[in-house]
Amino acid sequence: MFLHILKYELKNGLRTKDLMIWLILFPIALGICFKIAFGSIYDKTEKFSSIPVAIVEENENEAFRQVINSIESSEEPFLKASFVTREKAEKLLDDGEVEGIIFSGDELSLTVKEKGLRETMLKFFTEQFTVRERIISDAIKTSPEKAQEVIAALTENTESSCRDIPVTQGNPDLYIQYFYNLIAMVALFGCNTGVHITIQNQADLSALGARNNCSPAHKSVSILACLAGSFIMQTFCMILCVSFVAFILKVDFGDRLLLVYPAAILGGILGVSFGFFVGSLARVGEKAKTAIVTSAAMLMCFCSGLMMANMKLFIAEKMPWFNNINPAALISDCFYCLNIYEDYGRFISKLINIAVITVIFIFLGFISSRRKKYASV
Repeated sequence: MFLHILKYELKNGLRTKDLMIWLILFPIALGICFKIAFGSIYDKTEKFSSIPVAIVEENENEAFRQVINSIESSEEPFLKASFVTREKAEKLLDDGEVEGIIFSGDELSLTVKEKGLRETMLKFFTEQFTVRERIISDAIKTSPEKAQEVIAALTENTESSCRDIPVTQGNPDLYIQYFYNLIAMVALFGCNTGVHITIQNQADLSALGARNNCSPAHKSVSILACLAGSFIMQTFCMILCVSFVAFILKVDFGDRLLLVYPAAILGGILGVSFGFFVGSLARVGEKAKTAIVTSAAMLMCFCSGLMMANMKLFIAEKMPWFNNINPAALISDCFYCLNIYEDYGRFISKLINIAVITVIFIFLGFISSRRKKYASV
């Protein structure tokens, strides 16, 4: 009987239009919008790249040229230098092709068009070189035989001051959290299938519910089969969602993509369980139940940062306990922990929280559903 009910539950799920719209089509459309809106912001505004600079050699400065050549030969160079004439350098600066002009004469001087972080870095570089160049000059006057040794030390110090030291091996893009919350939203939208379970097992809400209550199948078996079918359908939707975000939208989840799938699947099961629990409690019609769980899911996604990126941080400051019970925050935090942290401690902790909340929802939903009796059907 269990397998028989499970088979028809799966067939019924495939025919449900809400499943196609809210769990497949809507996330695809929203994901494309996120990719268009946030896909290149990090690369253009946050991610560091070599600073283009024009260098005008008014006097020959072998030490400075060696430093520039050494910097450019590194794997991720701090500068991208072009040795040009004064006229060409001024044209490049006016056209915005370089961030500044370094004049290499008796002393280095810098000309920039605007003020910003990259211009400040160029200013710091020229000032540091000028200071060290004076040290070289004094060393040459006192010990000419050590000139090359001092120049090599200058080059090494300059390179070490420009190293890129990553905070994490994962994807540091701040805007990726929108895609984390998109997957969390899909997981919580499984609440609609959870509500459907209660609808088809309550005789006063649907004709199917009346027939199911008259059938010889035990109510617990029927509910378990419906839950299993919904879990399978939700699992398929979560795999599709993660695959679309990772392989079609090319969102970088770090080097642990395979672990993103079980986290997303467990989150989807939580969403179904939430809908089953709320649906079994509310003594209202199908549309009202659907509206209640959908509104609750969207509110949880809002608190997790789906619409406003800083909302989760704001809640963490005001109510730090809330993010530990908010399903949307827990699901998105699983992906964040996989991407950022080297160890699995935080990730496992979030999964345990999700599993515990899921079991609580299923248990309370079962108790509430089994208590419903009907005088006549």
